[in-house]
Amino acid sequence: MATENPFKSILKTLEKPDGGEFGKYYSLPALNDPRIDRLPYSIRILLESAIRNCDEFQVKIKDVEKIIDWENTSPKQVEIPFKPARVLLQDFTGVPAVVDLACMRDAMNNLGGDSNKINPLVPVDLVIDHSVQVDVARSENAVQANMELEFHRNKERFGFLKWGSSAFNNMLVVPPGSGIVHQVNLEYLGRVVFNRDGLLYPDSVVGTDSHTTMIDGLGVAGWGVGGIEAEAAMLGQPMSMVLPGVVGFKLSGKLRNGVTATDLVLTVTQMLRKHGVVGKFVEFYGEGMSELSLADRATIANMSPEYGATMGFFPVDHVTLQYLKLTGRSDDTISTIEAYLRANKMFVDYSEPQAERVYSSHLELNLEDVEPSVSGPKRPHDRVALKEMKADWHACLDNRVGFKGFAIPKESQSKVVEFPFHGTPAQLRHGDVVIAAITSCTNTSNPSVMLGAALVAKKACELGLEVKPWIKTSLAPGSGVVTKYLQKSGLQPYLNQLGFHIVGYGCTTCIGNSGDLDEAVATAITENDIVAAAVLSGNRNFEGRVHPLTRANYLASPPLVVAYALAGTVDIDFESEPIGLGKDGKKIFFRDIWPSNEEVAEVVQSSVLPDMFRATYEAITKGNPMWNQLSVPSGSLYAWDTKSTYIHEPPYFKNMTMSPPGPHGVKNAYCLLNFGDSITTDHISPAGSIHKDSPAAKYLLERGVDRRDFNSYGSRRGNDEIMARGTFANIRIVNKLLKGEVGPKTIHIPTGEKLSVFDAAVRYKSEGQHTIILAGAEYGSGSSRDWAAKGPMLLGVKAVIAKSFERIHRSNLVGMGIIPLCFKPGEDAETLGLTGHERFSIDLPNSVSEIRPGQDVTVVTDNGKSFTCILRFDTEVELAYFDHGGILQYVIRNLISAKH
Repeated sequence: MATENPFKSILKTLEKPDGGEFGKYYSLPALNDPRIDRLPYSIRILLESAIRNCDEFQVKIKDVEKIIDWENTSPKQVEIPFKPARVLLQDFTGVPAVVDLACMRDAMNNLGGDSNKINPLVPVDLVIDHSVQVDVARSENAVQANMELEFHRNKERFGFLKWGSSAFNNMLVVPPGSGIVHQVNLEYLGRVVFNRDGLLYPDSVVGTDSHTTMIDGLGVAGWGVGGIEAEAAMLGQPMSMVLPGVVGFKLSGKLRNGVTATDLVLTVTQMLRKHGVVGKFVEFYGEGMSELSLADRATIANMSPEYGATMGFFPVDHVTLQYLKLTGRSDDTISTIEAYLRANKMFVDYSEPQAERVYSSHLELNLEDVEPSVSGPKRPHDRVALKEMKADWHACLDNRVGFKGFAIPKESQSKVVEFPFHGTPAQLRHGDVVIAAITSCTNTSNPSVMLGAALVAKKACELGLEVKPWIKTSLAPGSGVVTKYLQKSGLQPYLNQLGFHIVGYGCTTCIGNSGDLDEAVATAITENDIVAAAVLSGNRNFEGRVHPLTRANYLASPPLVVAYALAGTVDIDFESEPIGLGKDGKKIFFRDIWPSNEEVAEVVQSSVLPDMFRATYEAITKGNPMWNQLSVPSGSLYAWDTKSTYIHEPPYFKNMTMSPPGPHGVKNAYCLLNFGDSITTDHISPAGSIHKDSPAAKYLLERGVDRRDFNSYGSRRGNDEIMARGTFANIRIVNKLLKGEVGPKTIHIPTGEKLSVFDAAVRYKSEGQHTIILAGAEYGSGSSRDWAAKGPMLLGVKAVIAKSFERIHRSNLVGMGIIPLCFKPGEDAETLGLTGHERFSIDLPNSVSEIRPGQDVTVVTDNGKSFTCILRFDTEVELAYFDHGGILQYVIRNLISAKH
């Protein structure tokens, strides 16, 4: 088990220039290893974490050596443990995490332990930001109206999270209406360097949203993970990760006049997608860095998921320190950050000669080559230069249906649909804009593009341009700071005049919370098969995501969103065609309303002030009236409401005792499902709307919930009864037991009956029968989802036998006590003649000490077959989890043992 840190000899004191000390720290230079000087900065953060957490159990000396030798080990796909400094949650994923913590407290209490010892072991920041629907737009009262609807829909979830914020130590809950998680993280939550009980170390974070990477722009290593990894990190457990390659991305020059940070990020995204960076870190460097504001860097880092990288990392330099000062961090905090990072060789000073760092591969971009762009109509990396937009649009109308095609017949491409809009004659054509949204964490944290949009609005209003009333315009800032600087600049009234009223603070159009289109507009689109367009300053535009009725969705900078709203169509050449007619019928062109870089810089300089950040985030800690009025139970143990359909106590710890159950084999198990290759977490995990004929729908109807109030699986992630019923409920799932039929059904082997997967699982459990799953290659690929492992466990699945597993999903199965087994190379269910109608037995030793990671085990069937599989417990830590029945049980027993 754990021992004292073998690197204690390099624990040094960081002294202040004027006497006294900043704190202690693990000194990388004290290792006297020349390989460290060649490491990318992002890898140095992994190294420091491994050294600080080294205990020869969870993190070993050999793991530290793997990281130091990164230049040689990273091409070999070696695994390392990583313990982040903190965890970032938003409400959809925060609810099940807090449910699990509440359950662990109950279990601790039942076992006679001190339930108050169940707290996150690392700081947890939970920002409630995913519930803002744009129900009300183009109104002075939009913020209040949307907030009231948000609280009405989500009152129960919000109340539960509010209880959690006071019940648990080490957990900060940021109330709804405060902003988007990633912008709040950048402006307020990001520490850059922690000082915990006198120990200094770099801030690093894993978050349950893919755009957690935005914090990489601040020099904080952060990326998105699934719920189980986040919970494990919260509870002080290491995450297993492949030591990544690092792509060095050199920037030179400066952006030309009129080119925005959004144009840059769309260019970078396209370049990196082409280069291939999946599973890698990207680290930016070069003299062009001095020309990029921190907000510009954060914009690029934010879109890491769109270019496929784990991180898009910008090491800390003077620009970072200036931003920390701007956002109201104290002088003492900033001087500690600089002193620590300089001492530990993690600070970049461009005024000094740069030591040569090694990268896995290289890219280079001269910022002067970036041109105004949008991306679309269906993918974020399909960049289109603005000057080519009209031609590209017409090609999309012609092309066969695909990422760049709608297959509209030539004779229909110029049709005009006339319809009445609240008594006003209105028209729609293919490519007409019906949604124009300044939204999303990607851009609303960036004052230059936000104030740039406001300047476009001012010029347009002064020239007499208007936005058509049937275009749904909205402005959803990522934090209250944006509102403050728009008001200070005097530019918000111009945005209001064009319909860009503030609708709320949180994720809106970018995640599909667009709200309904006006009925007249919706009918005109659907009845005439119009390819309507949305233009948004977001990061994702996949088909069906923004709105069901906008088949063309373009990502653009906030000022371009305003320009396209004014034009009313994406079918325009801004160079040669007027945007509209101004006063006196004069033609107004794009160049007439576009601000210069100097104009933007001037208004940013005079309008964005440190006091705005301080005031905004002081207000967050006080809450808002609706949040403060939520009455929640007091006490450290949660009072579960058995009637609730949102929050329910899961049975993870039923009949738990202090003694670990030990390894379990599998005896005469039936096959619940027999899959082929590439079963993803989307197939396994409950997602999207609740189908009217599903077991989850039946459960809700039986409890008096009206169909219109079903809400989504995402909003009900705190109720295990619903999530278990939604596991394997994907309508596109292919189960070989059904012999070609597609859908969420299976065969109950003993009777031959065709049942829903949930009903079959319940029947097996009631009969006391074990079940297993057979699968092909890449089982569990796709986004990491906690319920893709929790759900099968609740259905009674004891083992999954697959050709191969997605790495994180395999570890999630282990965390929930399910045995992952791999067929031997060259074998699978088909080659072994398995139909899924057999019964399977897997014999394991009774003691975990007799099991080795990766050992061979024999699987025997009731019809005389026998085959060997590889037991995919890959580390001693995973074996310990299995011995205890799962990661949560392991943590509880360890905490109780620590008491004695």
